[in-house]
Amino acid sequence: MPDLPARFAAIIVAFAPLFRHRTWRHAEVLLVGAILAPGKRTVTSILRITGLSRERHFVNYHRVLSRARWSTREAARLLLSLLIQAFAPTGPVILGLDDTIERRRGKHIKAKGIYRDPVRSSDAHFVKASGLRWISLMLLAPIPWAARTWALPFLTALAPSERYCRERGQRHKKLTDWARQIMLQVRRWLPERELVLVADMGFAALELLAALSRRGVICITRLRLDAALYEPASRRRPGTKGRPRTKGARLPNLSDVLLRTSTRWRRVTVPGWYGEGDRVVEFCSATAVWRHGGMPIVPIRWVLLRDPLGRFSPQALLCTDPTRDPLQIIRWFILRCWSGRPPLRHRCARMRSLQISDTGDRPWTRLFASAWIRQNTSSNCMV
Repeated sequence: MPDLPARFAAIIVAFAPLFRHRTWRHAEVLLVGAILAPGKRTVTSILRITGLSRERHFVNYHRVLSRARWSTREAARLLLSLLIQAFAPTGPVILGLDDTIERRRGKHIKAKGIYRDPVRSSDAHFVKASGLRWISLMLLAPIPWAARTWALPFLTALAPSERYCRERGQRHKKLTDWARQIMLQVRRWLPERELVLVADMGFAALELLAALSRRGVICITRLRLDAALYEPASRRRPGTKGRPRTKGARLPNLSDVLLRTSTRWRRVTVPGWYGEGDRVVEFCSATAVWRHGGMPIVPIRWVLLRDPLGRFSPQALLCTDPTRDPLQIIRWFILRCWSGRPPLRHRCARMRSLQISDTGDRPWTRLFASAWIRQNTSSNCMV
C-alpha cells in the first residue's frame, strides 16, 4: 500500500474499527482504489490502479465484499459524520432521497423486479426495466471550490421486489417504508441537528410525511395540484359531544388557484435554478392541512410556482413545517438538481459507485446484494 498524505490517511483510518486487522489490510486497498480508479469501481480495476495487478492472492480482496463480516450501517454512520464535519458543520443538514434501478439480468439475481424506467419513460410512453431497485440517501452540500451543490451518498438500501418477498414468505416493504426506515436511522445518528429532506413526488405520501414530522424531520416534496387541502380544525368548544374534528373547510384545488385572477403572485429571482443560473419565477403560498380518508393528517405550507415566460409547467411544492419562508423552501427544493448535472434520479447509479460497497461488477454486485439481504434480515436489523 503506498504512503498517503497525513490528512488523507486520517480519513481512511477512521473506518479501520469496522474490520478485523487482517480484513482491514485488504479493505484499505479497496477503499483507496475505489477513490482513485477511473470508470467502474470493480475489484480488478482497483487492484490495477493500486499496483497490485499481479497479486497472487487477489481472492482475498473479493472476500472483503462476499464473506467478511462488517457493518455497512456503521460504515454509513462514519461516512456521514465525516461529510458533515467537512461540508455542513453548522446549520441544517440538507438530505436528498431518491431511488434508482440497477439493470441486472440472470437467475442468480434474486431480488430483481420489473419497474418503470424513469430515464426512458415519459408521460405518454411507458418503458419497463428489469433490475435491482436501490434507495439512496445523500448529503446535499455546496462545494465552494466547485461553485455548485453536490449530492454525496452515504447510505444506500436495497428494496427487494414484491415477488422476491412473496416467494420467501417475507413482508414486502414499499419504497416509502424504506425511506422512513433510513431517515429515522439518520435521526438517531443526529438527534441534535435540524434535518431537511428533499425528495420527489414519489415520496409525497401522508404516512411517510407524518412519521418523519413527528421526529422533527422537515420534508420538502412536490405536491399534486388536485391534492385535498383543508383549513385547520377550529378549536373545540367545552362540552361538545362526539369525536373532535380533524379538519376545517375544504380549500380550492391548487389548479383552481393557478387560474384565478385574484391570486396574488410574488415575483422573485432564484439563484442557481437547476444549474442554469438565475431564474425569475412567480409564486404564491399559504398554509393548509393535507388529509385523505384513513390517512394521517399533515399540516403543510404549499408553494405554487409558475414561470412568467412559460419555460416550465406550473408546479406545487409542500413543506411539513408551515412556519418556513416560501423562498427558502424553493431554494432547498432546487438542490435536487445540482449545477451541471442531470436530474438526481438519473445520477444516483453513478453516484453510488463512490461507495466501496458497490463495485459495479456484475458478479460482485450480486454478492453485495446477497450480503446486504443477509445483514438486514438478521435479528439486529433496523425496525
